[in-house]
Formats: sequence, C-alpha cells, structure tokens
Amino acid sequence: MVRTILLCFAVLVTVTGCSGTMKPEDFAGREPRLVLEDYFEGKTKAWGMFHDRFGNLRREFVVDITGTWDGEILTLDEEFDYSDGEQDRRVWTIKKIDDNTYVGTAGDIIGEASGKTFGNALNWTYSMNLKVGDGTWKVKFDDWMFLQPEGVLLNRASVSKFGFELGVVTLSFARADEESETAANSNVQQRAAE
Repeated sequence: MVRTILLCFAVLVTVTGCSGTMKPEDFAGREPRLVLEDYFEGKTKAWGMFHDRFGNLRREFVVDITGTWDGEILTLDEEFDYSDGEQDRRVWTIKKIDDNTYVGTAGDIIGEASGKTFGNALNWTYSMNLKVGDGTWKVKFDDWMFLQPEGVLLNRASVSKFGFELGVVTLSFARADEESETAANSNVQQRAAE
C-alpha cells in the first residue's frame, strides 16, 4: 500500500515537474516584438477571469493600468474592479536589467518577480500573498504573455501552491489609445453599413 502511494506521488511529481518546458527563447524573432516599457507606457486596460483547477469560472475582473517609464524603471499602477464589487490596487515597480530581462516588486509580491522577454513573448514569475477569504495564501504565478497584431496582449497565468495548480488566470490587454481607435473604427463601419 505504501509502495503504491509513493509510486503515485512520484508519477505526479514527474508529470507536474515536466510540464513547464516552454522557454522565452523559443519565441525569439517572433513579431510583433514585446517591449514592456513601450507597450505599458500610458493607459492600458485588461479584462480577466480566474478558472479553478476543475475549470469552474470563479471570478471576472477589469483592470485599468497607468504606466510610466523614466528610462530605467517602469511603474504600473493597476486598479482592479471585480465582478463581485470588490476593488483592489497593485503598484508594480519594474526594472529593466538588459534587452531581455526584467525584475519587479509590488506590495503583495514576496521577494522579487523576474521576467524574460524574447520576440512577442514574456515569461513573468513570482510568488505573492493572495487574498483568500479573511486570510492570505502564498501562491506562485507563472505568467506567459504574448503580443498579437493590432496591440492585443494575451496573458495566461498558472497559479500554484506546493507545486499543484490551483487554477488559471486569463487576461486580454489593450492599450487605451488602440481600444478607442478600434471602437471608433467599428462605429464608422456600422454607420457606413446603415
């Protein structure tokens, strides 16, 4: 019995341990190129949702982001509006180390976040104190962002604790100027069709 339990545990560790084989370098040369300080400077909006490990939708939210770049530090002021009425705020301070490497901190982040970007992709990893009910859980985020044509940035983040995935956060970002331009073009096309 003990041998069966140990074997099952070993298989589970092997499967979960080998699942993250994708590397940012795999996307070198892909376009459009994602440069964080260029993309996030100014106003950006994001729409997101959290699915638990069983695929159940648990939460939806909208984020308004104001980004400033001083030549060395990218500051992202994020204001969250959740579908259940809760509001939250996170301020990231992100330092560019070289053309492909970033590190960052925020109030609820444990230690330092680290990121690598190549081509249109960014892998951003960090641990944070996630609010759960009246307490917090220390969880790990493994974010993958991919810049698409027309300024759409797609983000999928795996949320885990003790190596086990708790769920997935999915986000779609659009720059505020591109969002309003897209809406304006849509309105013009609607009027032309009428």
